[in-house]
Amino acid sequence: MVRRHELTDAQWRKIKPLLPGNGRPGGQWADHRRVINGVLFRARAGVPRPDLPERYGPWQTVYERHRRWSADGTWKALLQELQLEADAGNPDGALARQVSRQEWAVTIDSTSCRAHQHAAGAPRKPPADHPQKGAERVRAEGREALGRSRGGLTGKVHLLSDDRARPLRWLTSPGQRGDSPMFAPVLDGLRIRRRGPGRPRSRPDRVRGDKAYSSRDNRAYLRQRGIKATIAQPDDQRAHRKKRGRSGGRPPAFDRARYRRRNAVERCVNKWKQFRAVATRYDKRDYIFNGTLTVTAVVIWLRDTVQEPSETP
Repeated sequence: MVRRHELTDAQWRKIKPLLPGNGRPGGQWADHRRVINGVLFRARAGVPRPDLPERYGPWQTVYERHRRWSADGTWKALLQELQLEADAGNPDGALARQVSRQEWAVTIDSTSCRAHQHAAGAPRKPPADHPQKGAERVRAEGREALGRSRGGLTGKVHLLSDDRARPLRWLTSPGQRGDSPMFAPVLDGLRIRRRGPGRPRSRPDRVRGDKAYSSRDNRAYLRQRGIKATIAQPDDQRAHRKKRGRSGGRPPAFDRARYRRRNAVERCVNKWKQFRAVATRYDKRDYIFNGTLTVTAVVIWLRDTVQEPSETP
């Protein structure tokens, strides 16, 4: 019996061929579905891992596999494969149809995640398999992407979403980190692989953002890459430009109708924070928290792309 927040049969058939050890003898990875359901239960409920129900097996197995797959990129590869199939025009996906029929627009925003006291105090020496090189994070002030802000110990997730409110790419940073400096790093890492020859899609047609991303550097970065911008301008920048007269230049182009579709990234955040281990960070290590973000993003993509069989009366 499939319980709430567990993989359905159709979702499991979708990801089963993509998991490591598929078809290998020896039984090393014999219980993938049970362990993944344990990871999803912990992500949804936010319970300490020793309190996982017994039906998911030993909690040490659930933790170790989630930690290992967060370190070696298994969760990330799984998410990229779902994005690849959507971009390739798979009937279950919509990204390719979105790209072919209209402009490919992405929306950027950030959200703060209050850190639980259990997330603090990670040892300074990382484990042996810690993804030191090529890690999906910005090494800003603060260790393990945690910092002190007015709300206390917090982290921040800077993300890109598509118009179907699905996460495409994100970076974590300490909670006091500003949004504007993270604009270019997040966009630089956008890669949607293609099936067959061809470079990954990395340059959307348009980027939407709120007033926090309105700066000369960000707009110049988009012009250099040939990307259109729909970014609101704050009142102080508008007043400063008018005060300078002709030397202030022309106001940046702004389309209110397109800007209304910026709500896609906020709906994406709402989907993400239905998982309590995302709304509140319990993981000490940044790469494990990124693994939690990735496996929950996989669920969001599965719910959007996998059609469940209709029940016959």
